[in-house]
Amino acid sequence: MRTLVVTNDFPPRQGGIQTFVAALLARRPPESLVVLASRSPGWEAHDAALPYEVVRHPTGVLLPTPGVARAAAGLARRHGCDTAFFGAAAPLGLLAPVLRDAGVRRLVGATHGHETGWVALPGARQVLRRIASGLDVLTYISDYTRGRLAPALGAVTRMAQLSPGVDVDRFTPAADGVAVRERYGLGRGPVVVCVSRLVPRKGQDVLVAAWPRVLARHPGARLLLVGGGPLEGRLRRAVAEHGLGRSVVLAGPVPPERLPEHYAAGDAFAMPCRTRRGGLDVEGLGMVYLEAAACGRPVVAGTSGGAPETVREGVTGHVVADPRSPQEVAAVLTGLLDDPERARRMGAAGRAWVEQRWSWTSVAAAFAGLLTP
Repeated sequence: MRTLVVTNDFPPRQGGIQTFVAALLARRPPESLVVLASRSPGWEAHDAALPYEVVRHPTGVLLPTPGVARAAAGLARRHGCDTAFFGAAAPLGLLAPVLRDAGVRRLVGATHGHETGWVALPGARQVLRRIASGLDVLTYISDYTRGRLAPALGAVTRMAQLSPGVDVDRFTPAADGVAVRERYGLGRGPVVVCVSRLVPRKGQDVLVAAWPRVLARHPGARLLLVGGGPLEGRLRRAVAEHGLGRSVVLAGPVPPERLPEHYAAGDAFAMPCRTRRGGLDVEGLGMVYLEAAACGRPVVAGTSGGAPETVREGVTGHVVADPRSPQEVAAVLTGLLDDPERARRMGAAGRAWVEQRWSWTSVAAAFAGLLTP
């Protein structure tokens, strides 16, 4: 069985979908894969190190254009692909009829989080229904996203859960955060870390607003914000205005291979995500919570979308009831920092839960089953 993977979201471009797709493919037999992807800086060196073939269309964004359709159909015929996987079903799933004509017998498309916004808009909802009707399986990442998608799409195709997984051999309590603490001068006091893009939905602005209240109880505490994005300038101004320059560190983005040590630098992980724009800007799941838990850290999540599904409330961490409230976020954080032993128990419980429920071993097996005609 040979699978054609058609995806705009693929390394070395960074992002959650890119990581998800690459991790799925890393657990498939290399000889069973051929990938059609867009180009991004560094793609030549990246692809040369892969054990399967990657064909880069000469564009920075892969869209269902006639040129991309011809390229995908040509690859399917040349390699005898009987299955196809769309790394993000919208909009590339529109290529499904072309691939069926090229001999592909089974088509699977993945959804992530942004599609929940599509189904809220009449025109986009019709496009998504058209995409789903051309697929044998449409996957969803969380119960939340299924709840948003199924009323509009469930009757036109089969839906199956395919959540991202965690590499439990890489994200582990054995990860060493000492060098990260030294690099940023975090000291020996308690550290709260957030790893994510700096955008309003993720809640770094609320963390900064809550931080003076945390410092009132834990003067030696530090907040480490890892990631880049459009909110960075505003966050830096807020840090300066509140006189938090010594206790809040914006580290910028870091390479994926260095994420475990950044999680390990914290005593707790927090990303109080919130839904915005009338439900159009929502957290589909939130892999960072699971990666932090795999590193043995208690997690603090917001209520947006599927984020609460990554936390066993009171066991592996907490979901802040109002993630827009600096007071509530501060109260949850100080509660964890007040009781380090309880925080450690939560971290251990989180690690055990990720091993049981969220490891790539189980996700890869589910993916293999979906590809089987």
